[in-house]
Amino acid sequence: MTVLGLPDSITACLFDLDGVVTKTAVIHAAAWKETFDSFLQARDGASYRPFDKTADYDEYVDGLPRADGVRGFLKSRGIDLPEGTPEDPPDAQTVQGLGNRKNDLVLAKIRSGGVEAYDGTLRYIEAVRAQGLRTAIVSSSANCRDVLRSIDAEALFDVRIDGVVATERKLPGKPRPDTFLAAARDLGAEAAQAAVFEDALAGMDAGRAGRFGYVVGVDRVGQTDALYAHGADRVVKDLAELGGNA
Repeated sequence: MTVLGLPDSITACLFDLDGVVTKTAVIHAAAWKETFDSFLQARDGASYRPFDKTADYDEYVDGLPRADGVRGFLKSRGIDLPEGTPEDPPDAQTVQGLGNRKNDLVLAKIRSGGVEAYDGTLRYIEAVRAQGLRTAIVSSSANCRDVLRSIDAEALFDVRIDGVVATERKLPGKPRPDTFLAAARDLGAEAAQAAVFEDALAGMDAGRAGRFGYVVGVDRVGQTDALYAHGADRVVKDLAELGGNA
């Protein structure tokens, strides 16, 4: 292991955004809850069962492309909506409409200065780069660039594979490994030479499926056992635990 807590064979580091680099997972959870609760209350009235910001978020939407999250949660409640189109307005009763409603809420929170970074992660990334390793940000979010700019961290990454790039390249999202594999390729690394840093169970599944050289689970919510079960080689509460003077 190097001073960075990684195998010597690792030449590239692939970082998830929400929950690893930034504290935006809280923002996303709040936006999902507001979106789904409004929809469910209008549909079911006083008998509606609210979206759970912990259990439902972790199980159905965390780390997934937005439309997949909508479909997964609605299916868990036995609800089937038309797919719609990406241009649907946020009040449309479609999968894409609900996703757009959630996205509008997230953007409003980002633009109001609601994004914070995990300082331990930023220091670790700086240490990684100082050791000559290349870095990529890998996120299902279409707002990834705006978030990185809001915390002045865009320059910390050589490659960005986000929701926008994934759509352009027709890359399936997590738990499929395709976005991480694309990031590794863009950095000139084989999967076996790349380390994945993720907080979502879907991200762990992607790391295992892609046969990456090392998979680090970041446990922000007390799910260490689940992260290991889904493929983590090591689980930390903060990347500062890995060393590198982070």
